[in-house]
Amino acid sequence: MPRVSRLTALALAPLALIAAGAASAHVGHEASTGGMLAGFLHPLTGLDHLLALSAIGLWSARQPRPLGRAVPGLAALGMLLGAGLAWGGLSLPGVETGISLSVLLAGVLLAGLVRMPAGISAVLVVAFLVCHGQAHATEMPVGASLMAYLAGFLLATLGIGQLGRSVGQALLHRVPHLDRVAGGLVALAGGVLVIG
Repeated sequence: MPRVSRLTALALAPLALIAAGAASAHVGHEASTGGMLAGFLHPLTGLDHLLALSAIGLWSARQPRPLGRAVPGLAALGMLLGAGLAWGGLSLPGVETGISLSVLLAGVLLAGLVRMPAGISAVLVVAFLVCHGQAHATEMPVGASLMAYLAGFLLATLGIGQLGRSVGQALLHRVPHLDRVAGGLVALAGGVLVIG
């Protein structure tokens, strides 16, 4: 099995396992089973989260190898930091605006094929996801286990980021301008989110 296909399969495996459980879930079942399903589904059902994570994953495919490989983990770190701040009692102002701006800026980075020093790129990825982590933390279902919910949304974050990276590695060299077109569409969606 080629390396990219293996990485894609690894990224999708948790999605398949959770989807199987979701098919038999009842209303409120997410909280009663510890909250992992609710945490996992949150990044997948919020278009803003999905767009930002996918764009960052695609963008990482064009970055130098050490940074590119680290991007999904850096995204999860940003989510963890944002959630930790929220659960610690520190609510950042303008979280929804920050989320919308992160979608817009992730699209611009992707469309512009932007490459920066690794340290600046790493800080940007973490910063982009802090507001997303805040939103996830504040939307945790009542009665859910904090650790299960956290594990769920971190697993989804890693999976979406790695899937974006794998798709980027597989297709960016075969489909001319895929990253520019995808980035433009994500930036457009981010702009609509910022305005709306």
